[in-house]
Amino acid sequence: MASVEKIVEKMKNQPNGITPREADKVLAAHGYRFDRQRSSHCQYINQSGDVLVVVAKNPLKKVYVTAILERISGK
Repeated sequence: MASVEKIVEKMKNQPNGITPREADKVLAAHGYRFDRQRSSHCQYINQSGDVLVVVAKNPLKKVYVTAILERISGK
């Protein structure tokens, strides 16, 4: 879990340098699971049915990183 916390801190401090693999790790640790992918659009869903779509380009755009941070901080 310590590595997930480090990635979250990196997301807060440097949102333009996050890889899709790091985002996937953080989302999985916070209850989201990979649902499906169409082209470069990856969909993640949690138990309550909240769907998050992330365009998996390396590095992720800042808008997707902030959306992830908003979703995981709401818990």
